[in-house]
Amino acid sequence: MARFTLATLGMVALLALAMVLGSPFPVLALLYITVFTFFMDKLTALAAPDRPEAEFPVGDALSVTLGLLHFPLLYGGVWGVAEGAMSVLDKVCLFAALGLFLGQVSNSNAHELIHRSPRAMRRLGVAVYSSVLFGFHASAHTRVHHVHAATPKDPNSAPMGEGYWRFAMRAWRGALVEGFRAERRLGRRGLSHPYAAYGLGAVLSLVIAGAVAGLPGVLVLLGLAAYAQAQLLLSDYVQHYGLRRKEVAPGKYEPVGPAHSWNAPQGFSSALMLNAPRHSDHHAHPSRHYPGLELDRAAMPILPHSLPVMAVLALVPPLWRRVMDKRVRHWQTA
Repeated sequence: MARFTLATLGMVALLALAMVLGSPFPVLALLYITVFTFFMDKLTALAAPDRPEAEFPVGDALSVTLGLLHFPLLYGGVWGVAEGAMSVLDKVCLFAALGLFLGQVSNSNAHELIHRSPRAMRRLGVAVYSSVLFGFHASAHTRVHHVHAATPKDPNSAPMGEGYWRFAMRAWRGALVEGFRAERRLGRRGLSHPYAAYGLGAVLSLVIAGAVAGLPGVLVLLGLAAYAQAQLLLSDYVQHYGLRRKEVAPGKYEPVGPAHSWNAPQGFSSALMLNAPRHSDHHAHPSRHYPGLELDRAAMPILPHSLPVMAVLALVPPLWRRVMDKRVRHWQTA
């Protein structure tokens, strides 16, 4: 657990110092989650074991801590960017660093929380997503993505050849609609429908941003939310690109297996994202706590670079296809 704690709380500390003290910490926070993470991943001595001996401690304390720290960081960052006494460069660096934190660390942690069985932990995860105006992801992810991943029925699984930018618009809209329909099929109506809570949470988040920093604060929150959501969609795009389950009967597909998600083994970025890059094992065991997620390099598709690096490549579709399509064809043949 020390690896996860140091990686995530190190970023939290730099962001907090950036908001309170200003320079040089906004730049340091941005360098930490980009350049420092890239080079730490290159140090193989820090690589995590493919098969952890045990998944205990389960990591719930760190997840709850990160979930609670999300809110002062989010609204502190809104105030810092909108009203803080910083240089323009420091504000740009703070916005970028906080946006990356929201998209890579807070998103991964909220994902962990919505999969936990205690109701309070799931509600905390929903609150985190709602604060960045993406509450419906809690329904779409658990009710749609985990049911239909790697099939045409899942809006968040990209077929081979689809570029990220086209995928992002389709997936955002598809998750919104399919998540709503999935909850309706469970009999949720009116105020008992989770989307009512998601909408209320989004409005409350905008109100808090306005109270903290007026209209500029609302605009900053909208920018941070868009940045965080784009990274979440990038993660879905990269981790499922081109991989498909076989259709065994009309409308029915083989069970999800280790070959239906892309994975990344790099130790530091995986620690920062609470093992989110170990995606195949998560789909096989959605309730397994993040420290216990495993890698099987022979059976699971492995990305050629870390998940953050692959997300950057995905922003340039021709380059992405040149790197990934041959690997997708290999796994389709296998």
